[in-house]
Amino acid sequence: MLTHIPFFFVQKFELVKMNPYQEKIGIKFWAEADRPREKLLLNGRRHLTDAELIAILVGSGSKNETAVDLSKRILSFYNNDLDALGKASVKDLSKFKGIGEAKALSIVAALELGRRRKETAGAELDRITTATEAFEILLPVFADLNHEEFWILMLNRANYVIGKQPISKGGVTGTVADPKVIFKTALEHNATYVILAHNHPSGNLKPSQQDINMTKKMVEAGRVLDLNVLDHLIITDKLFYSFGDAGLI
Repeated sequence: MLTHIPFFFVQKFELVKMNPYQEKIGIKFWAEADRPREKLLLNGRRHLTDAELIAILVGSGSKNETAVDLSKRILSFYNNDLDALGKASVKDLSKFKGIGEAKALSIVAALELGRRRKETAGAELDRITTATEAFEILLPVFADLNHEEFWILMLNRANYVIGKQPISKGGVTGTVADPKVIFKTALEHNATYVILAHNHPSGNLKPSQQDINMTKKMVEAGRVLDLNVLDHLIITDKLFYSFGDAGLI
């Protein structure tokens, strides 16, 4: 059965359909100087916004949303905080409409390269004389993690870092640190000193009783092996707690 549609509805529909300004203009129709890729080539990477840089990684948008708009939507979700975006997993990013696994992988990979670049720069400070210096070397290791990990820094007799090694990976609330694995690794590297470190994704720097007991156990075991534990750091995104500075070692 046909239904009569009032004329003003038909007229309104036709106006909307025929209005060219209602349709999203794809990036390929932008002025060349405004397209992210061309803009980077012409002006350099410093002249691009965060959204434009991510848009290059994304590659393409959809019929109703450009790659730049899609990137702005993702950034907005993370409050335009690249550190927060850096913690997102492939699964997290794939939840955004217009982001498939391949695009999510590109974003995660690019942000990880940026993190590793900072880690490489931090490695230039390779002699440890304070807890702060140890923190600066270890911070890139723990950056953006949403689970706990346990690492060690291994030093020679002159306090130069000769290696850093992951020991264990756990969940949000804890990880296991096996003394046998820790000291075996340190001895294999001919280390003289060891600095223990693990992160607290919650941001809480206060050591648990388990952290305190484990640290005492490690210090005692190190003395027996003549492989001294200099410190144990609890690390968050920007801060750290030093057992050494607190007088607990």
